[in-house]
Amino acid sequence: MAAPFQLLPEWTKQEAVLLVWPDKHTDWQPWLDEVQQVYLQIIEALNRANTKVVLLARATEIPTCLNKLAKSSQVLLLAAEYNDTWIRDYGFLSCTTDSGLRPIEFVFNGWGQKFNATADNALNQKVLSQLCQHPIQSVDLVLEGGALEIDQAGTLLSTQLCLSNPKRNGEKSLASYQQAFAEHLGATKSVILQNGHLEGDDTDGHIDTLVRFTPDKGLVIQSAFNAADDSHFAALDALVAECQAAFPEHQLFELPLPHIINEHGERLPASYANFLISNQHILCPVYQQPEDKLAMQVLQQAYPEFTLVPINCLPLVQQFGSLHCISMQIPCGILKPKILQSIVKGVSVYET
Repeated sequence: MAAPFQLLPEWTKQEAVLLVWPDKHTDWQPWLDEVQQVYLQIIEALNRANTKVVLLARATEIPTCLNKLAKSSQVLLLAAEYNDTWIRDYGFLSCTTDSGLRPIEFVFNGWGQKFNATADNALNQKVLSQLCQHPIQSVDLVLEGGALEIDQAGTLLSTQLCLSNPKRNGEKSLASYQQAFAEHLGATKSVILQNGHLEGDDTDGHIDTLVRFTPDKGLVIQSAFNAADDSHFAALDALVAECQAAFPEHQLFELPLPHIINEHGERLPASYANFLISNQHILCPVYQQPEDKLAMQVLQQAYPEFTLVPINCLPLVQQFGSLHCISMQIPCGILKPKILQSIVKGVSVYET
């Protein structure tokens, strides 16, 4: 019998982070210069955290990337075709087994068939599998990485609104999801939260916009305690209460909620909970809003042993996502040694 898989928490030591380059063929086109600068800032911050970067880009964009990246950057450029850059939701996940670390993938169908995701869904097997020491195991279940949060004890968080969208897995019950989480991700306990959703969020309330674990029995929650008259207040207040009831022994850290409207009058789902943990560093989304300072203070309290790095994600949230959504971490032990040796030497292009 195959060894069971157990999804690793994000603070596990990482060898790399996956990113997908935004170009004129993506929805980033109206803000392309600003968004590319955000990506370059993220790459620089990851390298400072001793995290290498695997950057997927269309073959025609690789010269542009080579021109924009500092030559000393620890980045491997990998030619690929994709629909969009939200690799959190279609990039492979990393699990531990009795025989070592293994990559695993689920089906991605554009957040419940909202968008074409054919190229994204094929990317793991077609492109990323070349880099991994072991084959990427496929599970016939529609599920996105941003819908999952786990701690070192195997407690997994997700949200009912996301999982219950019938255009993902039909009328699959929450109990059936919990069984799948135990079987494929080694979840010892699954808590599926019923409350919380940010306006403008196409993912149906991914957990990575709402609630995140800390390594020492803490929960960071995207609250709205600072804005009692905000349209999100009641639902997010109920989310805090739900977390208190589900995790009575955990310390709760509530993040303030910013209020950002785009030029079309649409509320943008700006979440401070959409941060990326990498090698004792936390890349924190900030939005050039008055709430930024308080959000950083709360995160530092929640993760006192981590170095916080603010990243201006106002350009990212124009496309209704943020920093965690565009990234996927790779724990140490997944990539082939020769791949890592290549990245250490500076910017390089993967040759098949």
